[in-house]
Amino acid sequence: MGKIVNTQGLCGEVRVISQTDFSDERYKIGNQLILFQDEKDPVVLTVKSRRKHKNFDILSFEDHLNINDVEKYCEGILKVSVETLQPLSENEFYYHEIIGLNVQTIDGRKIGKIKEILSPGANDVWVVYRKGKKDILIPYIKQVVKKIDLTNGIIIIEWMEGLGSNED
Repeated sequence: MGKIVNTQGLCGEVRVISQTDFSDERYKIGNQLILFQDEKDPVVLTVKSRRKHKNFDILSFEDHLNINDVEKYCEGILKVSVETLQPLSENEFYYHEIIGLNVQTIDGRKIGKIKEILSPGANDVWVVYRKGKKDILIPYIKQVVKKIDLTNGIIIIEWMEGLGSNED
């Protein structure tokens, strides 16, 4: 849903780069968010306040009164429980549904596995991990992504010039 990138001021606020289309709903006062950090147990945080500043959502959490209480959360990832997810339109997916799926070409050639999703602008870009090879970037556009099969965990793509080498 979002990443805490820094603190904001001295009163326990954090700067969040959001990756949700539902920030008004997700960051409502009283909502619970789950903070994930490398090798630490998840932490449940309750939203105390939210405001927008430039490209950031500025959040504060209940029982976190100053900068010392939230500094440790920098670089943490905020998520919500699956039960609170809203239905999406056709051909829209949550990141967690795409990350981990296998990618193959329309002729059945296995490419790799989605490890990350970037949102640089006009369309998302999927980072595909290939064992022993350089990652490749797949734009999420209809000319490239032909089918997303969540049931079988497969994404079918049309290989295009510029994607790199598609050799196994």
